[in-house]
Amino acid sequence: MDDFEKILENGISFGRGGERPKDNGKVKTKAKKKQYITGAHGSGSARQKAKYREQRANRHKK
Repeated sequence: MDDFEKILENGISFGRGGERPKDNGKVKTKAKKKQYITGAHGSGSARQKAKYREQRANRHKK
């Protein structure tokens, strides 16, 4: 009955257990690397996305 009373008083926690991995500040996705942002790695879709990013960045510059 001791466990049952403890659950009644405190409730049940279904949260994540254990420690979370440390973030070392590394880039984990290719999309954030410079070659992918500039479209320099050879993919046609990446070049087109880089072109759109450049247009968007220059949109309000005079």
